[in-house]
Amino acid sequence: MNHSTKQQERWVYCPICGSKTRTKIRSNTVLENFPLFCPKCKHETTINAKQLEISIIKEPDA
Repeated sequence: MNHSTKQQERWVYCPICGSKTRTKIRSNTVLENFPLFCPKCKHETTINAKQLEISIIKEPDA
């Protein structure tokens, strides 16, 4: 693989406890309403991701 075309990638960290999750995103990854699960704190958070920027979606209280 040519190193100049290698994608930049980053681990996704849990927005609740700050631990590394099992999810990795690249610079061209686009996620919408993605259920991110943290194996450490066992919480699931809905996120969006685009160009390595992650935003947390607030769930409306039922």
